[in-house]
Amino acid sequence: MAGAVHVLWRQSSYCESNACVEVALAQPLVAVRDGKDRTGPVLTFEVEQWRAFVAAIRDHEL
Repeated sequence: MAGAVHVLWRQSSYCESNACVEVALAQPLVAVRDGKDRTGPVLTFEVEQWRAFVAAIRDHEL
């Protein structure tokens, strides 16, 4: 994510360390990063792609 975009990164409440994936809403995208490497690369997804991914996990399709 280029530029000085400030977003609120969140971890799952089940995460007990910084070894979890972090997710942030960076309109119009959802950003995902490794909690162990917060200065590392960030993946971005369109909101609908992210919703489909989360739904597939929730429904045990992945």
